[in-house]
Amino acid sequence: MTATAPTAAPPRPAALLHWRLFSLFYDFWPVLALWMLIGLLMVLAFTLAGHDTHENIRPLTGWWWLEWALCWLAAGGYATLSWRRGGQTLGMRPWRLRVIGADGAAPGWRALWIRYAVGTLSLLAGGLGFWWALFDRERLTWHDRASGTRMVRLPKR
Repeated sequence: MTATAPTAAPPRPAALLHWRLFSLFYDFWPVLALWMLIGLLMVLAFTLAGHDTHENIRPLTGWWWLEWALCWLAAGGYATLSWRRGGQTLGMRPWRLRVIGADGAAPGWRALWIRYAVGTLSLLAGGLGFWWALFDRERLTWHDRASGTRMVRLPKR
């Protein structure tokens, strides 16, 4: 009779929720700077379009939706470009986090934009997709699952 070794569960990603939240907070600051630049450009465009210089862009108008769309796209560009070029945003570097494909390779643009879009929906739902990682067997968030990507924590050098 031969003894068989029990099959071990696949290793969990080492990017625990608190590391993800730390990096998200860190990344908020460069994204805020982008949003402020977009806000300035929108005010200039709004004024050049003939609106009174003391008038604000009113909520739920075309100008307002355009500004929000540009802010969302700029934040997405920052995230996806960072993930594509090195697997990390500025906020992920101090915590040694990296986005990889489920196969361990660098994810493609489509997967990264899906990751960003589902991550946005997760945040709009009160972070529910992030909190899901606390109960997920593999510690994956909604955007990890939807995009076929993973966030891992790199070992110390």
